[in-house]
Amino acid sequence: MRPLRVVEPVAGPVLFEALREALAGGPPVGFAPGEVDDDVCLVVPTSGSTGEPKRVALTAACLLASGAATASVIGEGRWWLQLPVTHIAGLQVVIRSGFAPSPEADGCDYTSLVPTQLVRMLDDPRLPRLRAVLLGGAAAAPSLLAAARDRGINVVTTYGMSETSGGCVYDGQPLPGVSVDVADRIVLSGPVVARGYVGGPSFDGRFVTSDVGRWVDGRLEVLGRADDVINTGGEKVAPLAVEQALAEHPSVVEVAVVGRPDPEWGARVVACVVLREPLALEEARDWVGARLSRVAAPRELVVLDALPLLPGGKVDRLRLAAS
Repeated sequence: MRPLRVVEPVAGPVLFEALREALAGGPPVGFAPGEVDDDVCLVVPTSGSTGEPKRVALTAACLLASGAATASVIGEGRWWLQLPVTHIAGLQVVIRSGFAPSPEADGCDYTSLVPTQLVRMLDDPRLPRLRAVLLGGAAAAPSLLAAARDRGINVVTTYGMSETSGGCVYDGQPLPGVSVDVADRIVLSGPVVARGYVGGPSFDGRFVTSDVGRWVDGRLEVLGRADDVINTGGEKVAPLAVEQALAEHPSVVEVAVVGRPDPEWGARVVACVVLREPLALEEARDWVGARLSRVAAPRELVVLDALPLLPGGKVDRLRLAAS
């Protein structure tokens, strides 16, 4: 066991040099004290989007395998850092950039964003100049992807998590060396899989996610988290499907769908939206009902100025569900 070298979660020379040394066999890096197995070089917290964050132990081998697989698909180049380094996507930008990410877009080839960032940066003239924008952390609405591509932005959707060294499925296709199984849950296997959780068992190269999915025309389609399903009146509703339907409405800028307790239905479908034009609940229900079913139609519409976000840029669903 080796003690972690604790660094401040701030993008800068101290963190970059610590990561470089850790990948070369030096002291393992983390943002909180602890001890890890000898082969671990980095400990990162999960997003905490569904509960208390876990601490993921990553080896140099899995991080380097992820970087090599990414480069083989999109190429090498300079990276524009737009994500916090407290989570794996931001740290991977640092590593893939050769520990020299740019705070500015000028001269950069790539960046990584979450969907909420892309919504707010759609008209940023710097994005179309990049070779690719990796988009992950949450499902992106088809309308968002279409709007980005209409503006000349080369969006590459990614699926993965801290436990797989970040994104390991690009545009529905596993990266080289990655295997995907979609039985009861999506299972990801390969050299990019982390060592395990700190204080927990090893993953042994195979990570069982909390997501369900399916293959569509040879590409992985992620249907959402199994535990996010809303059981309303005895019927199961997938929040992601409702979000994608509402995202197509011309009045909706951003949307997140959660379940809240309901004395009559057990749980009710609640749509939390950021709007560009007014939208009535009945119109939203009719819109979703026509595309999915009346069961999936939201029974409550919460209009917000902005969706609450976690530090990594994901929507804070626990906060929405509890408010």
